[in-house]
Amino acid sequence: MPNYLKLYTPQDSAIVFIDHQPQMTFGVASIDRAMLMNNVTLMAKVAKEFKVPAVLTAVETESFSGYVWPQLLDVFPGQTVIERSSMNSWDDAGFRKAIEATGRKNILLTGLWTEVCVTWPALSMLEAGYTVYVVEDCCGATSAAAQDAALSRMVQAGAIRLTTIAALLEWQRDWANREHYDALMSLLKPQAGAYGSGIEYAYTMVHKAPQSAKTPQKVAKTG
Repeated sequence: MPNYLKLYTPQDSAIVFIDHQPQMTFGVASIDRAMLMNNVTLMAKVAKEFKVPAVLTAVETESFSGYVWPQLLDVFPGQTVIERSSMNSWDDAGFRKAIEATGRKNILLTGLWTEVCVTWPALSMLEAGYTVYVVEDCCGATSAAAQDAALSRMVQAGAIRLTTIAALLEWQRDWANREHYDALMSLLKPQAGAYGSGIEYAYTMVHKAPQSAKTPQKVAKTG
């Protein structure tokens, strides 16, 4: 039975990337596509840092959808991308085997399109006893209405909505945990928008740390 009250950890969760492919991206109208790609790659990089198992899957790659985004493939070089014909990933035996192989029951879902290729496996996995978290700004639908309807359907079935920053910070949980602190900050600064800019400011202006830029800004002295 899914436990909706318990926070997940890097040791009991896995993340899934579904159909982040060009043809699917072309149809996304619920979120800015550059922001979507940024969020997905940030989630992937943080998952890798925390050693959270990741499952990548694609649909009809060479006949319709195109290859998975290079930005995502480069986070997991050489990892097998599970190829499917089914729109519901859970209908594919290879996908189910990959999920089961993680040994995790808390599953974070990201993917395109939200209303089909995220919703359907979410429903199937909930039925199979998994706790499903939908990282909604790592998902894209064909319209804002489609995104809203899909999220409503999944929540009614028992899924939990998350956004990128909240999702990845749940792995960190406690700032006293220094194991991943520096690596996490280095990932957030360039890709976490205003939050990342705030981290850069705190590092450089408050703690007097070096700038992140490869060629730091030099301020001319006046007077």
